[in-house]
Amino acid sequence: MSERATAVQPWLVIRQDGNGNRYRVASYPTRAEAERVAARLDGQGPGLYAVERLGRRS
Repeated sequence: MSERATAVQPWLVIRQDGNGNRYRVASYPTRAEAERVAARLDGQGPGLYAVERLGRRS
């Protein structure tokens, strides 16, 4: 298993659909990386993508 796979990655990309259901899409070691991915996904169709820190919900 790679070092990245076993490291804590506290920044989550979350997708919320039109019914309010929330899904964890991926996790990243830095907020900046998670925000780049969320921004890229936001432009690809319906759904809202947000970044949250693990253990916290905005």
